[in-house]
Amino acid sequence: MVKHLPPAVKHLLTLRNPEAWPSPSLGKLHNVFNRTLNEAKQRNAENGWLVLSTCTLLTTNRPSSVGHLYRFATRSDPNSLESRKSLTEVVYKAALMREAALKSVIFVGVPRTILSLTGLKDALEEDVYAALRKNSIREATPQTIEATVARGQTLWNSIYQPHAVKLYNKLGDLHPDFIKFIIQAYGTILSPLPRGDLEQGNLTRALGSVVGIATLRAEGRVGPQLISHVFGLLKARNEENLNDEDKYLSSDEGTEWVVRTIDEIVDAVTSEEASLAKGKL
Repeated sequence: MVKHLPPAVKHLLTLRNPEAWPSPSLGKLHNVFNRTLNEAKQRNAENGWLVLSTCTLLTTNRPSSVGHLYRFATRSDPNSLESRKSLTEVVYKAALMREAALKSVIFVGVPRTILSLTGLKDALEEDVYAALRKNSIREATPQTIEATVARGQTLWNSIYQPHAVKLYNKLGDLHPDFIKFIIQAYGTILSPLPRGDLEQGNLTRALGSVVGIATLRAEGRVGPQLISHVFGLLKARNEENLNDEDKYLSSDEGTEWVVRTIDEIVDAVTSEEASLAKGKL
């Protein structure tokens, strides 16, 4: 059994910035949260704001900022536990953030998702964590796999039509297992859970597209994938039984607001990173 890293390897692992970025100052963070949340309230898009903010912070690799976002969203005064809102409202928002972070794994991978889910969990009060779902409902079994794949294929078609078949075949040509993995991942993680509002933290079809846009926009340099998921949000307007928020988010105006708000948060939380980079030149 290997119990310790060799000293030379241990030293190497301290190089090239192995740690996540720290949170910006709370003043800067709360300023952008206040400004963007007020805009969301004017549009009745507070769930969309919470989802895009969570995913943007996760992608920019600011795990502690996710915890600050939770406290901001669940308290009248983020610094005062006594100002916390009702347990029902707080659990709802915590579950929404947790589900948005989970869906981000499709777009930015496991490591950043682990870090930000940890940042969120560390910020949760004991009674809130106790009220969150503990049992897994996504385990693949012989009884569930067909429904999972069908759900993934349905979401795929919804996002990518009229090019769904062409893109499916193109990704299959890259690696025969790749497209099968994507469809299963869409069905397991990205698509809305079948029980709708009865499932704690369940994200609608439109909010799932907001996850994709926030992660890909914040990640940068993945233009084709970002464009696909922007189209995905616009196409979400064709879903049945849309609520008013999803109607707005999937409108031309709403989709533009989503992208601009992601940019505003990215610019706010990465400005110190940019200053450090300039200082090294």
